[in-house]
Amino acid sequence: MKATAKAHPIQGLAKYHGMRDPELRLPYHDSISVCTAPSHTKTTVEFDDSLDRDEYVLDGERVEGRGAERIAVVLDRVRTLADVDTRVRFESENDFPSNVGFGSSSSGFAALALAASEAAGLDLSLPTVSTIARRGSSSAARAVTGAFSQLHTGLNDEDCRSERIESALEEELRIVAGLVPAYKETEEAHEEAADSHMFGARMAHMHGQIAELRDALREGDFDRTFSLAEHDSLSLAATTMTGPAGWVYWRPETLAIFDAVRELRDDGVPAYYSTDTGASVYVNTLPEHVDRVEKAVSDCGVETHVWEVGGPAELLGEDEALF
Repeated sequence: MKATAKAHPIQGLAKYHGMRDPELRLPYHDSISVCTAPSHTKTTVEFDDSLDRDEYVLDGERVEGRGAERIAVVLDRVRTLADVDTRVRFESENDFPSNVGFGSSSSGFAALALAASEAAGLDLSLPTVSTIARRGSSSAARAVTGAFSQLHTGLNDEDCRSERIESALEEELRIVAGLVPAYKETEEAHEEAADSHMFGARMAHMHGQIAELRDALREGDFDRTFSLAEHDSLSLAATTMTGPAGWVYWRPETLAIFDAVRELRDDGVPAYYSTDTGASVYVNTLPEHVDRVEKAVSDCGVETHVWEVGGPAELLGEDEALF
């Protein structure tokens, strides 16, 4: 009753904001993302009768408080489906910076859901595993199915699950990530999402945005896809900034990258910026322009990573277990 899984974090393209059901983490509207590789989370889960309590370790540190509660929600769903009540040992590690807007919760809960399901003896499809991962983080549902994926809104697990969107852009996309290390409070922003006077406008806009983005992905239209993602980043920020707490995630480096990307486009370079709830920036471009884009982002005084499109969450062999 032990398994290890790996999942890639997501970059939100049409991002969800707010939850109609915080316990089941059912979002108000659909969302679309792309997984980034080789960045990943690796997680090992073991059901062990000898344990007195569940044990959670992330990046070498014991997990307590709200983080432990969210892990327990995912594990309890697996226990229910498998009809077991055995205690669990959980260990996970990220190979990329976490809590800076790079989607670590998405890959973390995706890897947890897949590893726990396998360790418990469940034989589930990835869309079904996505409904388990969603209980830890809605974005994790999309990290389960990988590449370009859409999480459908709904009021139950049959409807609110993730599906992969096939697109020729899987081979073409390169992502230059600019790391702007600023702590973020994503969960709190979700809790007050509907209190922004901009939220109703965003809800009305999202249905058409999702349809446009799906169509652009199906057509393999790079410029259309990532101009939509760039616009959605601005829409999301308008909503978070006008909530009761007035969340402003961006930093001077964030805005400097935005300006650099616009200058690149003025020079004919296909490049579009994108942010989630955080200060770090993704710059989406094509392989032949990566070096120029990375230099422009690096010149803004930030650490850079160059990523490609990552696939779905996957099980690893016993030799790759963390314990």
